[in-house]
Amino acid sequence: MKRRDRIDHNAKNVMLSHVLRSWLILPMKRLPPLPALHTFLITAKCCNFTRAAEALHITQGAVSRQISGLEAHLGYRLFNRQARGLNLTAQGRELLPRIEQVFSLIEEALDQVDAKPRALQIKAPTCISRWLLPRLMQWQKERPDVPVRLTTTSAHTVDFRREDFDAAVVFGAHPGDFTHVQHLFDEQLTPVCSPSLPFSNPLSRLADLERHMLLHPTLDERDWTLWLKAARAKLSNVEQGQHFDTMDLAMTVASQGSGVAIGDWSLIGEDLSAGRLVMPFELRVRTGAAYYFVHPRGASIPSPLQDLLDWLSLQAAERRIG
Repeated sequence: MKRRDRIDHNAKNVMLSHVLRSWLILPMKRLPPLPALHTFLITAKCCNFTRAAEALHITQGAVSRQISGLEAHLGYRLFNRQARGLNLTAQGRELLPRIEQVFSLIEEALDQVDAKPRALQIKAPTCISRWLLPRLMQWQKERPDVPVRLTTTSAHTVDFRREDFDAAVVFGAHPGDFTHVQHLFDEQLTPVCSPSLPFSNPLSRLADLERHMLLHPTLDERDWTLWLKAARAKLSNVEQGQHFDTMDLAMTVASQGSGVAIGDWSLIGEDLSAGRLVMPFELRVRTGAAYYFVHPRGASIPSPLQDLLDWLSLQAAERRIG
């Protein structure tokens, strides 16, 4: 709940308290039945027992008895009965707007309780979906009261001034200008492939990569080039590899046995555990880029979003330790 919403909610609670105290504050006197007050409200709007009975789906006699009982409870008349119909007494006119306020607040309270929780709108780059999606599915099992709607994009950042998201995951060397920034984990490059690939064509030495198709996560070869430089290896087939738009796509193709992709160790925990991917070499190279969870500048973090952030941070910490 945003701060302004909390203020409005508190103000309405105070208003309700004043309303309840202002009508029928009679020492040691029991409050009248709610159905009778509702009957008074409907009858006062039409000033006719017959039309009130039709609106309430009860008999005219039941309306008359409820009004008479309410008047007896209060100790004063609410309506003047006349041959041509009803009209409110001075006490009735004074009571009516306060009763309307009370029922309006009750209706609003019921609507708020019955309303489905609004889904948190989260934006994330496609490259982290391999790690993020399984965790959000687990989150929804554990916290169905805090639904999340994920929007993935090839963009690595977010502009909260133009994009209507509650939070986002951004990727890069620096998270940008955001008030709330939570570091998830660093990018760590390492080759990955299908478990079946080394059986058909060995991958025990760096030189063995010459006999495999290299899969690039970008249109250039910078990720493979960076890793090979750290490994102090030179390959002649780097430029002959296949290029993809995203790392996730390159790793998916690798899992099908079509080559060796340069992947991100931080994102492939589930793939390694499930046997969809293997790491033929232990070397992991940090690129200086990282994944961050960010929230719009100048806005407080709602409690449901803070819960999600804390939970994702714990999940990310497990991968960093591993």
